[in-house]
Formats: sequence, structure tokens, C-alpha cells
Amino acid sequence: MDHYRGMKKWRPFASMPEQYIGLQEVINKQLEVPQPLLTEEQMEQINFTLIEALHTNKQVYLTYYKNGQRITETGFIQFVDSLG
Repeated sequence: MDHYRGMKKWRPFASMPEQYIGLQEVINKQLEVPQPLLTEEQMEQINFTLIEALHTNKQVYLTYYKNGQRITETGFIQFVDSLG
């Protein structure tokens, strides 16, 4: 709860759109996480899981890294780019 109140107290300083954008960038930067490094074995396991989900039409939870954030989505695999 204190974390939320801390964010709220900065709102009065964001009276102009430029200030709000600047503060939002600072807040977003604080929430960034480092990009995880995967071993060959982990990448092979991910590839195997994706191909298995593709062929069995099994729902999967995917967590991927994008722009400093980990994003988790649920869905079905429709295509696997094994070269990419």
C-alpha cells in the first residue's frame, strides 16, 4: 500500500503533460528487469514445449522479455519459426 501512496504523491508535480511523461518514464525505468539469459538446454526445452503445444493444440503460458519487462500471455501456438 505504501508503494501506491508513494506514486500518488508525485501526481501534483505532473501538472503539465511534459512533466507527466517525464515522471512516467522514470517510474517505468524503475520497473525494468534485466533480460534473462537462457542456456542451450533451456532453449531446447522451450522449443520442444512450443512444438508439442503446436501439435497437440495445448494451451500454453508464455512469458517473454520485451522493452525491459517480462510479459506473460496465455494462448495456443499456431506457428513456430524454428529458424528465428
